[in-house]
Amino acid sequence: MAFLDDMADEIAQMALADEARSGDDQIVANVGEILGASSQTLQEAYNTAIRVRRAEKRARQLLTERMQKHKARTAD
Repeated sequence: MAFLDDMADEIAQMALADEARSGDDQIVANVGEILGASSQTLQEAYNTAIRVRRAEKRARQLLTERMQKHKARTAD
């Protein structure tokens, strides 16, 4: 269901942005609990979106670091 995934991803992005801005590492869990109280389906989609976005961020960081190291080695 595209609507559900889109909604969950939007909320996930908002929660991750709030976590980054505020430093409150509990906001992601708190939002998940609120969602789960009303809709387990939305909570599961949200949790998936959180995991996917965090995994993407880690992968991009790793690849960026590798690219920078490669550029530094080839610049010498």
